[in-house]
Amino acid sequence: MASLYAMKIEELKGLGKKRAELFHKLGVYSVGQLLNFYPRTYEDWSEITDIADVQDGQTVCVSGELTSGVQSGYTKTGKFIAKVFIADETGVCELVFFNNPYIRTMLKTDVKYRFFGKATRRFSEVQMISPTFSAESDLNIIKPIYNLTAGLPNNVVVKAVRQAVDLLPDEVNDPLPGELREKYGLCGLRFAIENIHFPQSSEALNTAKKRLVIEELLVLNLGLRQLKNRKRSENKNLIKTDFSAEFESLLSFKLTNAQRNAVADCVRDIMNPEVSMNRLVQGDVGSGKTVVAGSLCYTVVKNGGQAAIMAPTEILAEQHYNSFKEILSNTSINIALLTGSVKKSEKEQIRAKLENGEIDLVIGTHALITDKTLFKNLALVVTDEQHRFGVSQRAKLLSKGNNPHLLVMSATPIPRTLGLIIFGDLDISIIDELPPGRQEIETLLIDGLKRQRALGFIRKEVLRGRQAYIVCPLVEEGDSDIELASAEEYAAELMLNYFTDIEVGVLHGKMKPADKEAVMAKFSSGEIKILVATTVIEVGIDVPNATIMMIENAERFGLSQLHQLRGRVGRGSEKSWCILVSDSTTENSSERLKTMCTTRDGFKIADADLKLRGPGDFFGSRQHGLPQLNISSLADTRNLEISQKIADYVIEDSNFLYDDRYRALNAEIKRLFLQTGEETLN
Repeated sequence: MASLYAMKIEELKGLGKKRAELFHKLGVYSVGQLLNFYPRTYEDWSEITDIADVQDGQTVCVSGELTSGVQSGYTKTGKFIAKVFIADETGVCELVFFNNPYIRTMLKTDVKYRFFGKATRRFSEVQMISPTFSAESDLNIIKPIYNLTAGLPNNVVVKAVRQAVDLLPDEVNDPLPGELREKYGLCGLRFAIENIHFPQSSEALNTAKKRLVIEELLVLNLGLRQLKNRKRSENKNLIKTDFSAEFESLLSFKLTNAQRNAVADCVRDIMNPEVSMNRLVQGDVGSGKTVVAGSLCYTVVKNGGQAAIMAPTEILAEQHYNSFKEILSNTSINIALLTGSVKKSEKEQIRAKLENGEIDLVIGTHALITDKTLFKNLALVVTDEQHRFGVSQRAKLLSKGNNPHLLVMSATPIPRTLGLIIFGDLDISIIDELPPGRQEIETLLIDGLKRQRALGFIRKEVLRGRQAYIVCPLVEEGDSDIELASAEEYAAELMLNYFTDIEVGVLHGKMKPADKEAVMAKFSSGEIKILVATTVIEVGIDVPNATIMMIENAERFGLSQLHQLRGRVGRGSEKSWCILVSDSTTENSSERLKTMCTTRDGFKIADADLKLRGPGDFFGSRQHGLPQLNISSLADTRNLEISQKIADYVIEDSNFLYDDRYRALNAEIKRLFLQTGEETLN
């Protein structure tokens, strides 16, 4: 099939340059890519509904013959309209087609057809508007439906795919050797490709899909394992002395056992003479991951190296800077903050000191990865909120040292099976214990009718000296067709009608960095009592005096995101509340939001989120740097586990990188990972 990847899509019959450009919009440039452009769904035309049994609003397949020729004309607005009646043994159905003058020649009175579409019924009259249809003589029982773009109809894609399938050689070079397919009950590649596009039956479709899903997950699994092994290069920043106990003596509190275990894991890694550290520290909201990073930075610096911590927002970077500055105030360690809003002259001074080694620890944002930022001896890189950085951003910071140690942190709980795939190039430490003193957060679910009562409760808490967050999913009116609360408009309404005597602030992603900082400074100091914000406050804000988190349109958020937001309160000594406001009545939304009310365990919430929403909520729009998957899903835990077993078998069976039996499999791995910028995996 390799040669088909070299064959351009426009080489297929009937596809000129313009249509080829439409395929390009869908990411299809070659015939090989077209074969991997799988249908998004299927129409099953095997079950025929009698016209007499058609229900109003039902999507059905009916079979019948025309009772007369097609009648056509124009509507008052000038649209072409065609009508025709069909009949089966039980009744009559009217078909209506708009703007299709060719329908008169496409439908013949002496041919039996099947029609598929949404039907309406008014008493005994049945109607279908613009149904798809096919003559019984050349019918595909299960029809593929593809993702499309404007100007590219489904039938054009179908014809192109048919040509591509016909170009397959009799003997397809299958990435999965015969003994492996037999061992795990998987069909051959040719059968899979033919039946994923043009299924002979439902059984054939399921067989094809199983094969292709498991193959894709296997390729991902093996690729990430190769990536992990490739990055395990020699430790050129060997740390000889552990200063973690000395660092803990600087703290005003004791570390939890889980924090100490995570620190020990990291220290063991950086003292390993063979390979550099590549570790993820994953912990729930408020579990104390930053202190673990601080301990490691301290040990690295005391051993003569430099450390850099990259945070996703300036707010979070500044918070880390202030925390570490206080902890390290009586030590000889020089610390600096480098963000986009730092004055140009100050940036130049900081960069000069980083390059000559005067600064030991720098905390910053993307300013750390610019070409102007150089280090004398960068030995440790820490990225906070790992899911917000792509692979390339992480790699750019790592490239500024001589194979520095890497520690990544994430407060987004990831189910274990999924975590092994997503963070396949990292060892994992989990902090599953909260520090003492964290307050229980009572979570309540209310509808919009109780909003005024909730606002009254917020007023009561503020008058007691507390503070509150109110989160809205949108920034300004017009961001959605659905009417949702806007942060700016909502704040204005609160100031005018509910909190006329209370200071209300607004914070959202479209504000200038300096304005964001000013608002957060006022909220942190207590000058602003109620902060209306978007999810920009999901990470990086620690205000112990805030006791209420109220989230509007809560159904719009994933559970993991709601859990992150809830973690912004309960950080002081007072009891705290999270109020979820939703008028959604769908079963899925109700189940998700009830889960929030019954558990605070981030990993249980992550499992529920994975089952209900899939993996997308953990990462946003491909921020995680994984390759794009064509047919499989990381939420498919059953097939993920099967693919991991097969990966274990392949690795134990041989050195598959150099085994001729797995040459085609290695080619697929390279092809998949080209999307992430990882050019080779050998």
